Amino acid sequence: MLEQGALTGLTVIDLSRLLPGPYASMILADHGARVIAIEDRRFMSDNFFVTTVNRNKEHMSLNLKTSRGRDIFEKLLERADVVIEGFRPGVVERLGIDYPSLSSRHPGIIYCSISGYGQTGPYRDRVGHDVNYLASAGVLDLIGPADSAPSIPGIQIADIAGGGMNAVIGILLAFIARSRTGKGQYIDISMTDGMLGFLSLPMWFREMTGKSPHRSDAVLSHRYACYNTYETADGRYLSIGAVENRFWKVLCEHFGVPQYTPLQYDEVHRQEIIAFMRERFRSKPIAEWEKELAPLEICYAKVNTLDEVLDHPMFRERHMVIDQSDATGKTIRQFGIPVKLGRTPGKLRTPPAAFGQHTKAILSELGYSESEIASLVREGVV
Repeated sequence: MLEQGALTGLTVIDLSRLLPGPYASMILADHGARVIAIEDRRFMSDNFFVTTVNRNKEHMSLNLKTSRGRDIFEKLLERADVVIEGFRPGVVERLGIDYPSLSSRHPGIIYCSISGYGQTGPYRDRVGHDVNYLASAGVLDLIGPADSAPSIPGIQIADIAGGGMNAVIGILLAFIARSRTGKGQYIDISMTDGMLGFLSLPMWFREMTGKSPHRSDAVLSHRYACYNTYETADGRYLSIGAVENRFWKVLCEHFGVPQYTPLQYDEVHRQEIIAFMRERFRSKPIAEWEKELAPLEICYAKVNTLDEVLDHPMFRERHMVIDQSDATGKTIRQFGIPVKLGRTPGKLRTPPAAFGQHTKAILSELGYSESEIASLVREGVV
């Protein structure tokens, strides 16, 4: 097994902040890329420095609105392969660090812009957050109770999947293309575009049935008893995902209702079967159900809380929950690396950096003297 990661030798300059861009650069850093994250010092007081996506990175402060700040950025660029930015469309042009400006001097640069609605189109300049991108893409309409308002998920799906993950895919594709052509390219990531891609299955059902999907009323969203969630006696919840009839048959026979086996997707008996399952699952606490259902092949899972996940033996054994010491020696809990490569595995090499922690070290590496660095600090450049 090699010590180096799959992306060792790749240098990434991350100008983004908050979640989508930093999540993308964390994935690259986990697999060996050198990531230098850059933020203006004025953001220190925002309390939105998300430490859980800043591991394995170096972090420096830099004011790109100053000429000296842009000079420093240019020096960093000479060593970089990738630039990630998450500003509103038009900002990088005003700063003079847009892709056409940089690629004219650095034709191999891979430049990834992450925005809510993309760099083109009627929503280009519209502000937004995760809930707005989910809403615009039609995803939010499919989340929540059928007889109530759409529910906002407790996780940032558009930021992470629509933005961060798609950015990584785009960067790796561009990196492969550069290895053949020697030329970098521009990547336009819209978080809303990314969420539209999540509707592949609802779109297929729509084409197949001629009916548009409705909230909590689809084959894979509460319409049938075989793919549903059920409350238990102690107020917890259990998920059942017995889509295939062979799994559904096991559950029906276990509950002594084999007559429901052929009625899995029957419309006439749908509510009757759901009512039976609800009553049955409310008869015992979650712990008893886990013991009872464990030997059976029915596709079930307890709805875990975050606290339960952090102590779950499965995630511990698979190194998805890891204890690590931060710079102060304090033990912090980190999520592991989900993409598990056999020869060049990702690693948690360093804990999350503090805001601007590596500013002086990076400037020294670029050739700035101590007196020059002190001057840059006084002038608010870094």
